[in-house]
Amino acid sequence: MRRDFQESARCRSDLVIGREEVCAAARAQLASGGSVLLHGPAGIGKSTILRALAEEYASTAHIVLRCSATESESHLPFLALADLLGLVLDDVCPRLPAAQRTALESALTGRGESTLQRDGLALRLAVLSALRALAARGPVLIVADDLQWLDPASAELLGFAARRLGGTPVQLLCAVRTEGQDSQEYDRHLRSCPPDTLAVRLGPLSHTRIAELLGHRGHGALSRSTVREVHRTSGGNPLFALELGRALAESPTPPRPGEPLPVPTSLRALVLSRLDMLSVEARRTLLVASAGARPTPALLHAAGRENAEAECAQAAELGLLATESDAPAVRFAHPLISAALYAEAPAQERRAAHAALSTAASDPIERARHLALATTGADPEVAARLAEAAALARDRGAPSVAAQLGLLAARHTPVDGVPSPEERRLGAAEDAITAGEVDLARDIAREVLKRASVPAERVRAWIIVIDTAGHTMAEVDALFPQALADAGDDPRLLALVHYQLGWRALIVEGDFTAARDAAAHAAELAARSKDRRTELLALAFQAQTETLMGHPEAPRTIKRALREPQDPRVAWHHNGAGSARFRWLVMGDQLAEARATVTGLLREVRRHGSVESEVHFLRGLAETELRAGHCGRALDLARDSLKLARDSGIGETASAMLTSLAEASGGDVDRALTLAREAVEHAEEDGDQMYLSRALGALGYAQLVAGDPAGTVRSLRRVRSLELGLGITDPARGRWQGDLAEALVRIGEPAEAQDVIDSAREHALRLGRESVLAVLDRSEALVRAAQGAGEAALDRLRSAQDRLGKLGYGLEEARAAFALARLRGRRPGPAAYDEATRMFRRCRALPWLRQVDEALTTLEAEPARTVPAALDALDVLDVLAAMERQVAALVMEGATNREIAARLFISVKTVEATLTRVYRKLGIRSRVDIVRLAAGRRAR
Repeated sequence: MRRDFQESARCRSDLVIGREEVCAAARAQLASGGSVLLHGPAGIGKSTILRALAEEYASTAHIVLRCSATESESHLPFLALADLLGLVLDDVCPRLPAAQRTALESALTGRGESTLQRDGLALRLAVLSALRALAARGPVLIVADDLQWLDPASAELLGFAARRLGGTPVQLLCAVRTEGQDSQEYDRHLRSCPPDTLAVRLGPLSHTRIAELLGHRGHGALSRSTVREVHRTSGGNPLFALELGRALAESPTPPRPGEPLPVPTSLRALVLSRLDMLSVEARRTLLVASAGARPTPALLHAAGRENAEAECAQAAELGLLATESDAPAVRFAHPLISAALYAEAPAQERRAAHAALSTAASDPIERARHLALATTGADPEVAARLAEAAALARDRGAPSVAAQLGLLAARHTPVDGVPSPEERRLGAAEDAITAGEVDLARDIAREVLKRASVPAERVRAWIIVIDTAGHTMAEVDALFPQALADAGDDPRLLALVHYQLGWRALIVEGDFTAARDAAAHAAELAARSKDRRTELLALAFQAQTETLMGHPEAPRTIKRALREPQDPRVAWHHNGAGSARFRWLVMGDQLAEARATVTGLLREVRRHGSVESEVHFLRGLAETELRAGHCGRALDLARDSLKLARDSGIGETASAMLTSLAEASGGDVDRALTLAREAVEHAEEDGDQMYLSRALGALGYAQLVAGDPAGTVRSLRRVRSLELGLGITDPARGRWQGDLAEALVRIGEPAEAQDVIDSAREHALRLGRESVLAVLDRSEALVRAAQGAGEAALDRLRSAQDRLGKLGYGLEEARAAFALARLRGRRPGPAAYDEATRMFRRCRALPWLRQVDEALTTLEAEPARTVPAALDALDVLDVLAAMERQVAALVMEGATNREIAARLFISVKTVEATLTRVYRKLGIRSRVDIVRLAAGRRAR
């Protein structure tokens, strides 16, 4: 056995990457005493999972019996049985009847002649008796890989015993190769397993899991676009993906644009083993099909393959093509077959196939691509055709295709051509950014910088490299002086650099004032050079910084950014004026208009295929739905945003932060905490102060929902300090102030809570943030309740709930109703929680519903108490603070710490800490002394 499979399966994450659900189902079956049959196509990971599970459950078995059949040995009778029982034969044979012992020894040792025809019953009973004898000493685990190669005699004997083991502690863990998605081939192999065996199919891995697997096996340097192609070509098969990754790592040059991946010889042999059975003409027809994007019989006919139908039928019989009677397309049984066919063909034959398709294809983009791949050397006419096709792909919302075509155009552009090859490469890089292929864009720009001497080309390339850094801009900080030097005194080029300097000031330095100034300067330079696109982007950025700062110029700047003429590329861009207007609407409580705005922007960016903008606006729409209290819808959108962000590597920190907020409101609180901590870690690694404050805000909220007010205070105190340093004054930006105040009340710090509320209220009043003011009133009600002003607190909560409802903030309204119910305590009884329950259900706020259930459980578990009158008359308690007197008053009535916490809306830990202070101030040792002391004062 290989050493790597002798390690603990739980410690080898690469053994089960992407197979969590499969392993969970198998574990549950094995833990219950059942058997498992794993099945799926070659290379899908059956043996890997089998070995991992076998290692995991080996310690629970008294003995593990193993066999792994091979095709070359499948004709040898009893070989698999010898693998299983050979090492225990001497142990079990003495316990078998003589006839069974003789038959089994003869079959396994080869001494004498034993066959199923001659010794059938004796052999069958011998195997059954042997397994029962082994199980009498403890559980037995049988691990059998590649059941399809089991010799027929062994398969028959194992199946006979398995069907008759009954309650005997013998489990089978097996794997068998099956082909199609809906294949039922494993049915006949179930006959070799116990009747209750669980059949588990292993399907292809997702793109994300293939990327994880490649990274884990040392291929993490592959670009995301290459990983996507590996996933497509491998069909999600982990073995195929790893072999393709190895071939790419060993290849001295990456594949050219538009060409399939290099397929290693090992995989070619695996998938093309039946190719020699095809006629020469059929192979040529398949080569043309492999070169085409969407091959059909009609296309193959147009490309000169006159007998396409018959030749495709021949390939389908050999399993090279999928047979779909109702589908006109010619589809390969697996994407790797197409790639291997293409890789196997000589370069001259490939060019001939592309030349035929360059006239046969009906789509102009396809025709141009095939023309490029059929042509060698520079050709200005081919380059022009490719540039036109790239523009058409861009208009169709296929920027990734446009980038490939742009690179092909650059390759066929003469050195002295106009536009130059470098200009076309830079255009392809910008298309790659739009498509979310930032690593490809960065590589293209760096290649241009090695060759270009024209300042405009160099500055454009610097901007692409800086732009692809995203929120890790600190890593490219050294590039700005070089970009400024190349820009010289050209206002158009300087505008591009100063626009990026604005982002640097915000992300790297956390200086909103400097960011605003740089954006304003960039807008001025762009206007002077009549670069409307850069001017609009700079104005939109200036507007966003002013909005977050609470700057009075923000509305005016937004209007300037929205003036005509507009640039369509900026109108829907995530850093454009539309985005700035959306942010203003959300912060100004105009949720309906904000939703309509961001929905329109999302629709537009999807039409253009802009991945980064789609990630951004998915987050925006999720945030809007979350504010409106549509937690289920917000959670779905946030998860979509996070998946797209992780697939593309764009905006992962921001999407993790937003998804954490959505999970804490309507999903899984533990996942919310995990995502928030991930976002905090990434923001700290990137040195991104702006998103660090957002991530900490999400973490604080998740901690509050999880019942950890002390953790909330730690996280949100950091947010308060960060935003003070950043110059962010608008409380609608992160809306964390109410959560911090609530948590401070819960840990017994009402004075600090009031300070947070007062500071936030000053800015909210200045900016007219009505929803923020209502939330602050809700939090202040809790402060007043903690200070003993119960009726005033109830009045303020009612008012806050009403205002939040009118503004359309469903979740915040429900939280106010919940606080109102908790503050009323037991006086109205459990019915007081009905309104909060109804509101949380309407919002699909599952974590908050669980908090209501916990509060109701507390009410039912503890007897009702009568809240005593204030103890101010007892002068012995005059030394106590307001909350300490409240706690002492409830202790006098015999209330438990949990009931006191629920009544005063604080945590049990806060009650305990408050009582400790009471004991110290009064010179007593326990809660009993409080009752005695107060009773003695009353008796006087």
